[in-house]
Formats: sequence, C-alpha cells, structure tokens
Amino acid sequence: MNLSKTILITGCSTGIGYTTALELKKRGHLVIATARKPEDVSRLAQEGFTSLQLDLADSLSIREAVNKTLELTDGKIDALFNNGAFGQPGAVEDLSREVLRYQFETNLFGTHELTNLVIPLMRKQGHGRIIYNSSVLGLVALTYRGAYNSSKFALEGLADTLRLELHGTGIHVSLIEPGPILSHFRQNSFALYQQNIDPTHSFHKDTYKAMEERLQKKGAAAPFTLPANAVTEKVIHALEAKRPKIRYYVTFPTYLFAVLKRILPFFWLDALLRRV
Repeated sequence: MNLSKTILITGCSTGIGYTTALELKKRGHLVIATARKPEDVSRLAQEGFTSLQLDLADSLSIREAVNKTLELTDGKIDALFNNGAFGQPGAVEDLSREVLRYQFETNLFGTHELTNLVIPLMRKQGHGRIIYNSSVLGLVALTYRGAYNSSKFALEGLADTLRLELHGTGIHVSLIEPGPILSHFRQNSFALYQQNIDPTHSFHKDTYKAMEERLQKKGAAAPFTLPANAVTEKVIHALEAKRPKIRYYVTFPTYLFAVLKRILPFFWLDALLRRV
C-alpha cells in the first residue's frame, strides 16, 4: 500500500468517477469527490466522501472548488483525475455552434482551466499526477459522435503537449483510454440528443432511429463492455506507481483500434469504422 495521497476527481456522481473515488478512499487516499449537481454533492457527503460542487462549464465554480480543496488539504493536491465529461450525439452537420461549444466547455476548456490552476501548486511541491480520462474515441472517430470525438481528440493533443512541457518537473501526465464501459453515459447522451438534435428535419433521420434504440438500451450496448472498475484499476496504477504509464488502454476495442490505426491504410480503417 502506497502512502496516502490527496486526489481531486471530477464527475463523481456516477460511473467511473464514483467507482474510482470509492476505491481510492478504501485504499486510504484523501479523495475530494466533485460533482456538478448540488444534490449529487449532498449524496456523496452522506456516503462519507469529502465532496464539493464543480461545474466544468463554469469558471467561477472551478476556481471555488480548487480554493476549497486547498483549504481542506492544507494546500496540498498530489493528483488530479480529469474524469468529468459527457457525450453529445448527432451527425456533424446537425450540430449547432452552440451545442459544439458546450461540448468543449466541459470536456476540454473546463478541464484545461482546472488543470492549469493545479499545475503551479504541483510545481511548487515538486511532484504531482495529472490523469486524463479520454476514450477510444480520442484515438479513432465513429459516426454520429462528432462532438465527443473532437473533444477527446483535442484533449489528447493538450495532454500529450503538457506531458512534454512538464518533463523533469516531477509531474507525470497519463491518459486513460476506455472503450465501452457500463455507466449512465448513454442515458445522459440520449437526454442531450432529445434536447439538441431535430431528427425530423435531418438527412440522417432514418439512422437516428437505430441510434435512439441503442442509447435507450439497458445494460451493455456493445461487445466487450466492462464495468467501471476496469478504469479504476488503471487510475490506481497511474496514481501509485513509481513510473506511471503515458497511456492506459481499457477494453479490447481500445487495444484493437490502437493497433489497426497504426497498420491499416486510412481508407481500410474508414471502411471498418463506418460499420461499427
């Protein structure tokens, strides 16, 4: 068992964030579990977590969460797990500028702002772990996920650049790239689809019917789906290992597409991705 660390985690209401916060707490780490909705923050507190409200689309919320974290930890943050994110479904041509902007506000801009607030502290400490929860869709693109694809591609670019710039500081940057994981992700995505996409007047309306069925399906909607604790295992290694990895693949599809992206001609890979 490694020495206790202080870790700030975003998106802890359910799924990967919640499971990871729970397991790290059991391992003796001081977990600052954050969530966007006040009712989720209250529930986490009732379960014994040190919980704070943090909305990645709100700069004031981000700054207040960091300040409160420092008050609770005597100015110490050993690690940041950038987990909070959502997926806006829809064909690229059906995404308005406002909808795409909101996808990036949470998945990229808010995550970036939070990370930049923590880096100076980690530099002063002389150590730190910054862990990004990306996706297989940060490696390859799938149809009707353009908003999410692009936010994760951008996140990977920022994380890779940051890792190079932080070399020699004692701050390690790791990317976790899950494939299909059991969570509330699809239910949340379906609500956003209903809110922001008009299938009736879309060229893609027939395809949307099948997509709606998939988003509403209970349980696993894709082969090789794993529970959230499969990601938690990678977070534990990235947090506790003396030499954390740069990338952690989770689920068979992630390993598969990482290899196929390297070896297949682009038009062959496109043909395969269109069928997924």
